[in-house]
Amino acid sequence: MAADEVSAISKVQPLDLTQHWAGYMALVVFTIAYILAMTEEVTELKKSKPMVFAASMIWIFIAAVYTNGEMSEQAGVAFRSTLEGYGELFLFIMVSMTYLNAMEDRGVFDSLRVWLLSKNFTYRQLFWITGFQSFFISSGCNNLTTALLMGSVILAMGKDCPRFVTLSCINVVVASNAGGSFSPFGDITTLLVWQKGVVPFTDFFSLLIPAIINFVIPAAIMNFFIPQERPAAVMEAQDMKRGAWIIIFLFVLTIITSACFENFLSLPPAAGMMMGLTYLKFFSYYLQKTRDSHSVLIPVDLTDVKIDHFGPMKYMNNPQAEVNQRLAKELPFDIFQKVANLEWDTLLFFYGVMVGVGGLSFIGYLEVASHHLYGSIDPTAANILVGIASAFVDNGTIMLSVLTMDPDISQGQWLLVTLTAGVGGSMLAVGSAAGVGLMGQAKGIYTFTSHLKWTPVIMLGYFGSIAAHFLINGRYF
Repeated sequence: MAADEVSAISKVQPLDLTQHWAGYMALVVFTIAYILAMTEEVTELKKSKPMVFAASMIWIFIAAVYTNGEMSEQAGVAFRSTLEGYGELFLFIMVSMTYLNAMEDRGVFDSLRVWLLSKNFTYRQLFWITGFQSFFISSGCNNLTTALLMGSVILAMGKDCPRFVTLSCINVVVASNAGGSFSPFGDITTLLVWQKGVVPFTDFFSLLIPAIINFVIPAAIMNFFIPQERPAAVMEAQDMKRGAWIIIFLFVLTIITSACFENFLSLPPAAGMMMGLTYLKFFSYYLQKTRDSHSVLIPVDLTDVKIDHFGPMKYMNNPQAEVNQRLAKELPFDIFQKVANLEWDTLLFFYGVMVGVGGLSFIGYLEVASHHLYGSIDPTAANILVGIASAFVDNGTIMLSVLTMDPDISQGQWLLVTLTAGVGGSMLAVGSAAGVGLMGQAKGIYTFTSHLKWTPVIMLGYFGSIAAHFLINGRYF
């Protein structure tokens, strides 16, 4: 009975508040909050704070109007519908980040870094190796994690060659964004599209060749500007800790479980990810019960230090982070500590974005935008413009807006907008989390201006990938 009542309420046509004071106030608050989030590196204000505040204020404005009109139930149903979408995304990302923290704790990423440093590659070889590794790693991990991992390698190898560092950072940003665009769980944009159900799981992989072209074209041009010298090799041993390979296997199994839940059981991918989290929980229990029986002396000052296993990957060249990492190796493996050390600022930022965009959609602004964008011009041109816009606005926000508009376009066009929104952020350093993260990691060497100089080259890859999509995936149109 309750379900029937909710269904009846949701069928009532929402009020058009696009010309109302509540709509204007919502737009102003959301815009200010987004500007503050984009300037996080300058203001040092965590991006989640303004976005969560803006989302709350937007729904306060909506609720105030609907309560005065004795329609408060309809506003409540709309908010819960938006919250449900965020809940699925939150659980998916939470499990993914927990596995990444666990792999970092077992020394998986550090072992990869040391292996690259010990092979005495030339600068050009390292340029391509880090590029291709970024491309394929980001198809399973998020682009920020991938970029920071490769950034630490690039900084270590190119400390005597700033030009190599600059061009390699640009290459990593392009490769990370391209690699995430063909995998359902590689980037926030593809994850949103997959959860929405507009593109089946297997169809995402049809974007593999366009994504490779997006990465290879600018990389091939930048290659000629890379010095041909060979940096000094670093010889050191770095073994992964016990259970590392099993955790990698469990992560792959978790992704497979998530895909099976969606494809065969018609359950949300997040449900499969939560089941996959139990794999890691049981294995954590096994590691704790089978660890060495001798007691471990923990330094006194460690009791007041929060060990962030995700931190050393971000600040690989920070001595204090390395000290904390060494101290953490003496502690037992605790799965709940990995959950506690998640990127909560990012998770709460997505709450603010999704709930805020849901509010603007309920007000009516996204319907107006959809009418002008997909009703007045060709869908191909509209989707290309969406990709260009993602260089200025976070691609997750852009993709969420398009999904909320829900335009009536073909499967090929949905794949196109997935591609353009995913790789469009590479045109500017601030267009993706990978670029912003590397600017903080390589301050003074990789900057907004140094990236902007290569924007025309990156755009060649952008339009090349679009052409490849139409040539290869014409059957979807």
